[in-house]
Amino acid sequence: MAESISSFWGPVTSTKECCEMNYAYSSYIAEFCNTISNIPTILLALIGLINALRQRFEKRFSVLHVSNMTLAIGSMLYHATLQRVQQQSDETPMVWEVLLYMYILYSPDWHYRSTMPIFLFVYGALFAAAHSVFHFGFGFKVHYIILILLCIPRMYKYYIYTQDASAKRLAKLFIVTFVFGSLFGFCDRVFCKEISSWPINPQGHALWHVFMGFNSYFANTFLMFCRAQQREWSPKVLHLMGVPYVKIEKPKSQ
Repeated sequence: MAESISSFWGPVTSTKECCEMNYAYSSYIAEFCNTISNIPTILLALIGLINALRQRFEKRFSVLHVSNMTLAIGSMLYHATLQRVQQQSDETPMVWEVLLYMYILYSPDWHYRSTMPIFLFVYGALFAAAHSVFHFGFGFKVHYIILILLCIPRMYKYYIYTQDASAKRLAKLFIVTFVFGSLFGFCDRVFCKEISSWPINPQGHALWHVFMGFNSYFANTFLMFCRAQQREWSPKVLHLMGVPYVKIEKPKSQ
């Protein structure tokens, strides 16, 4: 929703916008709600990172939590400025994050373990370079969906092989938050014209950010539990002020 309002960042140059009035609250923040709605993602990822470091989980999970924070910060920059360059800082980390999920999901059974991270790193670097030049639009969305679909079978396999009820609940929360987040995001994009005439804008894209922040945290915690089971670290899902986390007990030999 481009508005002819004086802004610190100049004219909008991004190829997409959400159903929120630009610079409604500040000349420094284009989409205020869509910007601050990334804060829960950063806080949850920070909780996950602290837990991963404190219990000495494999480094892949620390990188995963940092990836979540990086994506949220990139999204904040994009929605605050609505500039094409910042749009890349939102979209490119989305692909990098999914590639990292693919590594965590598939690497335990990958026979040539050294080749997988190298391939994914090169793939991610080549995509970033190509996206910065060609600015994929619809193609970016199709590519991103394909990467997500490649992760689903493995997530389902982890779910059916997990017997712990608390861990299965994390997987269910992952699905629920994804469904609700996608619904709000879809309505914000498709029914923007109708929503704009309402007395109050429900800020569907901002709700997408919030739900996907929890979605990422539930996914990360579930994967940490599954990996701890593979390593025989006796994982348990505990809660701190309602927030689930994984507690492990490594054998003394480790």
